[in-house]
Amino acid sequence: MSNIVRGAMLLTTASFLSKFLGMIYVIPFNAMVGETGGTLFSFAYTPYNIILSISTIGVPMAVSKFVSKYNALGDYETGRRMFKAGITLLMITGVIAFLALFFGAEWLAGNYVTNEDAGSIAVGDVTYVIRMVSFALLIIPAMSIVRGFFQGYHSMGPTAVSQVVEQIVRIMFLLTAAFIVMVVLDGDIVTAVGFATFAAFIGGIASVIVLWVYWRKRKTHLDLYVQEQTYTNNIPMKDLFMELLSYAGPFVLVGLATSLYQLVDQFTFERAMVAAGNGDIWNIAFSAINFYGHKLVIIPVTLAIGLSLAILPALTESFTQNNRSLLYEQINQALQIVMVLVIPAVVGLSFLSNEAYGALYGLENIEITGSLLSWYAPVGLLFALFTVSSSLLQGINQQRFAVISLSAGLLLKILLNIQLIHMFGSKGAILGTALAVGTAVTLNLWRVKSAIHFPYKQLIKRTMLIIIFAFIMCIVIWIVKAVFGMFIPYEEERWAAIVMLTLGVGSGGVVYIWLAYESTLLERTLGDRVRVLDKIFRR
Repeated sequence: MSNIVRGAMLLTTASFLSKFLGMIYVIPFNAMVGETGGTLFSFAYTPYNIILSISTIGVPMAVSKFVSKYNALGDYETGRRMFKAGITLLMITGVIAFLALFFGAEWLAGNYVTNEDAGSIAVGDVTYVIRMVSFALLIIPAMSIVRGFFQGYHSMGPTAVSQVVEQIVRIMFLLTAAFIVMVVLDGDIVTAVGFATFAAFIGGIASVIVLWVYWRKRKTHLDLYVQEQTYTNNIPMKDLFMELLSYAGPFVLVGLATSLYQLVDQFTFERAMVAAGNGDIWNIAFSAINFYGHKLVIIPVTLAIGLSLAILPALTESFTQNNRSLLYEQINQALQIVMVLVIPAVVGLSFLSNEAYGALYGLENIEITGSLLSWYAPVGLLFALFTVSSSLLQGINQQRFAVISLSAGLLLKILLNIQLIHMFGSKGAILGTALAVGTAVTLNLWRVKSAIHFPYKQLIKRTMLIIIFAFIMCIVIWIVKAVFGMFIPYEEERWAAIVMLTLGVGSGGVVYIWLAYESTLLERTLGDRVRVLDKIFRR
């Protein structure tokens, strides 16, 4: 269990840093390009993420599962053969993906923007930014498989470090390019956003360099495993690929989940808002949900992403060795870690939505943007549960069911999104996503229970306790806002919103952590890694 928590914390820390940097850079980026730039950026990145997932066909995560399985059987040579063949495969699919996105950009743009008179975004603008981001597909797919190979050896460091370096380099290039275009050259928003999306290619190069250094350092040690093994399965390459792709298919859809929901919004949001008489605010609302707001909501979800990457190899080994008691323990811990950390995060973000959005992006249109963030924040818990529950299914060899659950949720989003937007305005898109992801999560958890007879009793009891603690946390935040709000104009001034956000997060966070610590909830969930709190709370 310690390896799972250690690996989860390492990848979660890296993911959190990556997402945190991804949130921080948006503040100066928003100041330079505004809502229009945010919408353009989202229009480019959503199809890019989808094509990226398709081009990798789920191979990086599947390689992690594949290598872990054969390492547990003492056959290191088979994993190495699959690794080499996988890199070649993804180099080819990366080139194909680049060509598809580059030459399909104009068609996508024409379907996103159907009424150019309803806003300041033209079809040509969207085409340009999509083509600029497409160059990253030439390098990212093949690079990602190296991360999967290291994860199969329970080595999360290369993935963690390369993610952070990739993000830092990408953001530095993005902000520098946007500043030069907008401030130095007095250029337009479209050009600035185009270079901002091209930064994905620059970040990918930096990540490749980091992984190459790790490979050079560890190759000798990894070669020893192959040299010392006494048995190999000698499986034909065709059969290896068939097995790998049986793992990989569901990983594609799981990785696509968030982007697919956003893609539905991109095809339906503008036309539904215009038809409902809200065409004048669709640009503001769309960027608040799918770009600026999503940057905040996704931070708690990074826990689930790191946890799912770290737990998959361990779950696969326990399932392969038929160690049912350890398997139950691992699943329980994975789900409880999500609950104990993500629930207070999304509840607090929803309660402090105006302050959070106003502090980071300004108070202009806060009556729209802050309200949307308040509705969208709880969906973060569903995203986290979907990510982890899908990894649980993959660990117990039920990965195909993840396709069914996601398809059911996506179908609901497609069928109901326009109607919900007509009924509830821009909040309808959020309700559609919540309904879709919630359905997928419910189906996944049901499948875990039915496949291995997993008991949820302990998870439910601890979740109820977490909800009680989160409710108490909200009361504390409400009191803090009521008291300090008497002399801090946090609804009118950005500096005041920053102060109130700090006070709210600080007071609410301390109260929740204290309650979870004193009740031994943190210790039971995270193990002895909470002993650092002994010195603070002196239990």
